[in-house]
Amino acid sequence: MSKKYLFSRWLHLFLQVTVFGCSAFLVLVAPTIINSPSSKLLAQKAISQDLEAASFFQQGVMRYNRNDLQGAEYAFRQALQKDFNLSAARNYLGNIFLQQNRFDEAVQEYAEAIKINPNFSEAYYNLGLVLHRQGEKQAAITAYRQSLVINPTNPTTLYNLGLVLYEQGQLQEAIATYQQAINLDNSNANAYFNLAIALQQQGNIEMAIATYRQALELDPKNATAYNNMASLLAIHGQPAEAISVYRQAIRQNPKNASAYYNLGVTLYNQGDIKKANGALKRAHNEYRQQGNIEQAEKIEQLMQQIAQKREQQQPQTNQTATPSPTPASETQNQPETPASPSDIPVSAEPQSGSSSFGQ
Repeated sequence: MSKKYLFSRWLHLFLQVTVFGCSAFLVLVAPTIINSPSSKLLAQKAISQDLEAASFFQQGVMRYNRNDLQGAEYAFRQALQKDFNLSAARNYLGNIFLQQNRFDEAVQEYAEAIKINPNFSEAYYNLGLVLHRQGEKQAAITAYRQSLVINPTNPTTLYNLGLVLYEQGQLQEAIATYQQAINLDNSNANAYFNLAIALQQQGNIEMAIATYRQALELDPKNATAYNNMASLLAIHGQPAEAISVYRQAIRQNPKNASAYYNLGVTLYNQGDIKKANGALKRAHNEYRQQGNIEQAEKIEQLMQQIAQKREQQQPQTNQTATPSPTPASETQNQPETPASPSDIPVSAEPQSGSSSFGQ
């Protein structure tokens, strides 16, 4: 068996043992995000009785905060040679490797930090982050949850846990987790955005629309959120507002082919054929420029239907009223499905840890 397989197996067993074996020794930890002012205070704390180890650790933190990752790695390795039990140095090394996409090495460093200090909330979070990026989603869930056992009030951990739960199809748990994250930090627009998508997929359209509104209050430039919300408004029987919101999406991103298409379909369904045709032409051009030939051809077919409909309506121009046209293919010409949370990156930086160090 390969070393990588053996390490992966060991990590799985290690997480299981740690999650269920250390709950009696919980401590609340105040995590710090890298490059935040509080993380720079880390270097001023006496974390080792070995003065040389403490000095090298200080150098590592200062270089890390200056983004001198090579110099920081050297200093942290020197600190660990003097004092092997510096869990914080292991955590920083893991952060360095994570930023350099050296994922296997990052996993090993975080695991070593946890082995030294089983109550190191930030190390569990960081381990979850790298496992998530490696596609080890169930292991990432386990690591995030253990981080929350130690520090249940970290909104960033809850946000990332919600994302991976959604990706695993655990929709109800994802919704509850996003809501917890928002209760702790109601300034995270991405949390509202992802929650809205999950609610939409659950079929809770009204709540999803309301949540998109909250996301847009925090991030009024999110063209995707406008487009998604407008699609739900159109489906929910509010076409006039949907048309207005699609236009806001286009103002934020004038090359938003999906918003042009959805606007055109909604206008067509409302009977405004001239404006529908203009929006669909723009969508057609944008999709062609993007290389999405399949969607461009679909729009060409719809535009042909519109042209035929207009020809059929010519003899009726003297009548007092003309019924609103119905799309030739009701299913084909519905607004596009809202985007999924995969459009949002896994949030957050690796955490440095300000108070959970090895003894």
